[in-house]
Amino acid sequence: MQVPVLVLNANFEPIHICDLHRALGLLLTDKASLVVNGRGEIRTVSRSLPIPSVIRLSKMITRPRPRLKLTRREVFRRDNHMCQYCGKHALDMTIDHVIPRHMGGKHIWTNVVTACPSCNHRKGGRTVEDAGMKLLRNPVEPPNSAQYIFGKHIDEYREWADFLAGW
Repeated sequence: MQVPVLVLNANFEPIHICDLHRALGLLLTDKASLVVNGRGEIRTVSRSLPIPSVIRLSKMITRPRPRLKLTRREVFRRDNHMCQYCGKHALDMTIDHVIPRHMGGKHIWTNVVTACPSCNHRKGGRTVEDAGMKLLRNPVEPPNSAQYIFGKHIDEYREWADFLAGW
């Protein structure tokens, strides 16, 4: 029941990912319709229900596009798990503040980067210029597109790709 289901607005814009339990509730109350059933069916005593992969809401809802929260996982994803100082890929990456917090740097998208432990240690509590280092790419906030926000699921759920491509 914890399988993710892509929820589309009435105009087929991707707006959310919910679990199977919520998706079945929306389908049974006619608040949504099935778009893609790529997972088989659930059998009950009296009937058989499709296991949805993509559903579409019956009525158009207006809400702002979700923004990504600033988390370690999302910073690593934005930077492709690569140190932004030396270009190394490693499993034990850390987060570094370009302008250290004790110097007034904020914990925002444009001030945090992925760094390997040795580069993070070498930079220490100094600015990039003071440490004599260079950033490979300047940090930016990730795009607010559905392709980026929900795109991390495309490898696992290929049937979602067509619905995420245009948004």
